[in-house]
Amino acid sequence: MKSKSMFVLVIVVLLLIPLSAYSDQGQDFIEHGDKGVINWSKGTVQATGIGAPPEKLYGKPNARPMALRAAKLDAYRNILEVLKGVRIDSTTVVRDYAVESDIIMSKVEGMVQGAEVVKKEYLSDGTVEITMQMDLRGGFSQLVLPAEIKPLDSIKPEMPIQSSSAVYTGLVVDARGLHARPAMSPKVQDESGQEVYGSAFVSREYAVQQGMSGYAKNVDAARTNQRVTDNPLLVKGLRVEGAGHSDIVISNADASMLRSASENLSFMKKCRVMIVVD
Repeated sequence: MKSKSMFVLVIVVLLLIPLSAYSDQGQDFIEHGDKGVINWSKGTVQATGIGAPPEKLYGKPNARPMALRAAKLDAYRNILEVLKGVRIDSTTVVRDYAVESDIIMSKVEGMVQGAEVVKKEYLSDGTVEITMQMDLRGGFSQLVLPAEIKPLDSIKPEMPIQSSSAVYTGLVVDARGLHARPAMSPKVQDESGQEVYGSAFVSREYAVQQGMSGYAKNVDAARTNQRVTDNPLLVKGLRVEGAGHSDIVISNADASMLRSASENLSFMKKCRVMIVVD
């Protein structure tokens, strides 16, 4: 009887694991493109490559390594194309650097070589299909984030500090229904266009290591994200600005609340911001 109970317990656990993984993935905001995907919630890009050995090598011992090498080269090319479409801010994508700076693009191409293999499949026809992943944070962010994002010691509030019983640990911006799009350097503005959150409010070390903001598909996932817990301030976006729809306008009242407390400036410096998009 005891062994039967253990068997049932193991089966239940095995069933719950994939369901949990699927649930987590379902909360991620993922952009699909022709060459691969951008997971804005995890801050990664993925692309698949397919390779086949030269026809004369079919059935020979070195056929598989040759196919694997071809698949990796194909995946590298596809990841690079995905990266070129990543939005830096509401007016700039990585591809724009190809026009402005050959040096930056050559460095991006070099970083692609560091992408990791997350899936590998050997097919019956001798071809190999691999999926590779690269992190947008770290070295890539250091390279492409705007130069005006600098290390900060502290930020002074624009208004006199008001006493409040609420101590907020982060900011959640609900931008659903606005056709907002993720970017590596988004902005939050008040109704008159004054910046409430953006490059001037964050310290570069945090922006590079974890991104200027996280993204989620629903408010509950955003509010419980470790980036902003335990008591984030929730504000509603009114509209988006910029060609890339990455800058979000909030009410003047919400903007004033953010500006008035030094605690808020502290969590913004650490990029404790989540944006909800659909």
